[in-house]
Amino acid sequence: MSKGKLAKFADMAANPLVVECPQAPSQPPLKGEELPLPLREGWGRSFFRNENPIVLELGCGRGEYTVGLARKYPDTNFIGVDIKGARMWTGAQEALKEGMTNVGFLRTHIEFIDRFFAPNEVSEIWLTFSDPQMKKATKRLTSTYFLERYRRFLIDGGLIHLKTDSNFLYTYTEEMLKANHLVPECSTRDLYKPLSNSPQREEKPDGGEEARSIQTYYEQMWHDRGIPIKYLRFRLPHNGQLLEPDVEIPLDEYRSYNRSKRSGSETGK
Repeated sequence: MSKGKLAKFADMAANPLVVECPQAPSQPPLKGEELPLPLREGWGRSFFRNENPIVLELGCGRGEYTVGLARKYPDTNFIGVDIKGARMWTGAQEALKEGMTNVGFLRTHIEFIDRFFAPNEVSEIWLTFSDPQMKKATKRLTSTYFLERYRRFLIDGGLIHLKTDSNFLYTYTEEMLKANHLVPECSTRDLYKPLSNSPQREEKPDGGEEARSIQTYYEQMWHDRGIPIKYLRFRLPHNGQLLEPDVEIPLDEYRSYNRSKRSGSETGK
């Protein structure tokens, strides 16, 4: 491991805005047994010291969206979640230096996210440029596998935002919503496309203003490559069985950052 990474991990361990639990929690508790995990049910009371709504960014990377949203909405608490501590270091250090009090970071595997939050503890979830996981549905962060986990801590009808460069992940999520009779509040395959040929981009009346207000480093690179940015927002109810869509979806044709190239002639479910 490089000295730079070691220094970043040391900074993360000392940063009061960061909670680290990189190892998988051992076993789910028995009925009535308390989970031996930090801050479950206590993020508002013990970490943020207020009762403001809590919003998660899952797979936050450098934490640009987490910090950007926290600046924009000072009366809401934001937590960035990722296992890559060296990447998360950027946002965590930035928030600490600015003295931000409505930002936190949780370093853990997203597969165990439901063990760190209590029922109804979270109001919204942002999924920003998640790996589309084209080979395995259960690894996709908008799959019913993960939605069932989100239900365990998200308020009834809580919002889920998906912002992605991947046509595969966007289409898969659309089909998942259709299969479960869930109607998106906002959906667009080109978030930044102007309404007219005017050289100045007009604001689109599609409800995507919040998603357009912050751009990550990689988002700008994808946009510069001419890859449209997609956005979809929907509410997740507590009740009802969730079904996986049974459709074939064309795989992404381009090589995305840190992802393997996929042929457009191939499909996946």
